[in-house]
Amino acid sequence: MANAWADDMTADGVPPSVCKRLAKDSAERFSNAPVVIVASITMEDMDKYPDDRRRKIEHTMATQSLAASIQNVLLAAHSEGLGSCWFCAPLFCQDITRRVLSAPADIEPQALITLGYPSDGVSPPSRKPLGEVAFKDQWGEEI
Repeated sequence: MANAWADDMTADGVPPSVCKRLAKDSAERFSNAPVVIVASITMEDMDKYPDDRRRKIEHTMATQSLAASIQNVLLAAHSEGLGSCWFCAPLFCQDITRRVLSAPADIEPQALITLGYPSDGVSPPSRKPLGEVAFKDQWGEEI
């Protein structure tokens, strides 16, 4: 996965030395995590529709359901004193992820979740003020 990301960064004009460092750091982050969960979807048990519009909606529903379950994993981990982080890296290299896991072709890797006990002094990331991301009655109307 790190190599695929490095290739994308190179194509975006990121200097090779920066690509190499970031890819190495990324590979170490996942290799050193005590637990890595690969969250995936499959359309196998989802409703089958004859038209593209409803098939796309069904796919979106599967993806949303997975996202909700990932959030539940993060909340459960937190309640147990574990640190966790959700990464969407597999979206950029689903074929590679499937190959590494020997997963069937109908499996769509969507996310990686790292779990472990946090080091001392780790702080959660800062958050935007609620008024920048939530509105009252209409988009843009202050709460």
